[in-house]
Amino acid sequence: MDALVDYLAGFGEDPGYLDFASFGPLSSAVVAESAAQQEAVRRARWGAGARLEGNVGRMRDAVAVLTGFRSDQIVFQPSTGQGITQAVYGLAGGVLVSRAEYPSLPIAIARASEALQVVSPIWLEADDGRVTPGGVRDALTGTTMAVLVSAVDARTGAVADLDGIRQVIGDRLLIVDAVQAIGTVDLPWDAADVIACGGQKWLRAGRGSGFLAVSDRAANKLTPVLSGEGGTGADLDWDTVLPAADGATGMQISSPDQVACALLAAAVEDLTQAGPAVVAARVTENTARVIALADEFGLPVVSPRADAERAGIVVVEPLPDRLTALTAALFNHGVSVTIRDGRVRISPHAGTTEETIGMLRAALSAYATAVRPVR
Repeated sequence: MDALVDYLAGFGEDPGYLDFASFGPLSSAVVAESAAQQEAVRRARWGAGARLEGNVGRMRDAVAVLTGFRSDQIVFQPSTGQGITQAVYGLAGGVLVSRAEYPSLPIAIARASEALQVVSPIWLEADDGRVTPGGVRDALTGTTMAVLVSAVDARTGAVADLDGIRQVIGDRLLIVDAVQAIGTVDLPWDAADVIACGGQKWLRAGRGSGFLAVSDRAANKLTPVLSGEGGTGADLDWDTVLPAADGATGMQISSPDQVACALLAAAVEDLTQAGPAVVAARVTENTARVIALADEFGLPVVSPRADAERAGIVVVEPLPDRLTALTAALFNHGVSVTIRDGRVRISPHAGTTEETIGMLRAALSAYATAVRPVR
């Protein structure tokens, strides 16, 4: 419990912030790490270069503990999208993906298909963004080499059944976008062959920090197409064109950002110490409170209600002629959310405070008053 208390103490966002699915305000651990790393870069004392280089191994070790992958199966990536692109461009064959996924996933497949003409999209019709084992099974074809899916759907907060998908796809690759999942829900990451995750959302590590984890099985099937000098796994040789290294290391273009590695490591270490399952339970409690408030004030909840089916996202969909009133109420009460396509996405984290929940209640109360029929 002390570890959770320490973790929760690291939340420093202003009251009213309920938009972690968009970006996570930096944690105290990351802010402190950033100051220390920037000072090391600024002063450049003797030996600073070697110490900064050590951040890369520290990041790999931290992510290994969190995901269950080995350290040598993990490589730095500046974003989830770049990690997904690295994996997708290395494929040959059909890739099953839903058009309703976060745009970076279907776009990566489409661009790879256009550029290389060795990978082709197989479009999955998802139920309101939800990719299920049954839907995946029905959409598989003889040319399907891989399945690309978000562990948590960004629009609905629905949690994918990774184990179930793993069972129905057999020996095909399962490539997972984990940016809306890691830090908010505890999932069986060993079901995935490839995991890509940025640190800017629930990990609260800031933009420019992320990782790609590649299993040995995936490494044997992926070609490191987008590979540069940072992907050789060796010291620079100015007179030789070195081949790409095997596995995840080969899927890197330039040298990793050493400071960003440190920030990601600090965030992952913070989460691991608190316990991913413990943090996830706290997120579940806070999303349940948001759902209860939505019900109290008559707002239809269109995201999953069951604890096991949702992560840190609650989505409400007011009647079209009431969206403006809800938007105004949230704005006037200083509540930060995402409003898109007639829906309001509310995403609390483990550290969401009573004051923030109170601000949401006040906003929804004002909304209910504004739309109440006059008798």
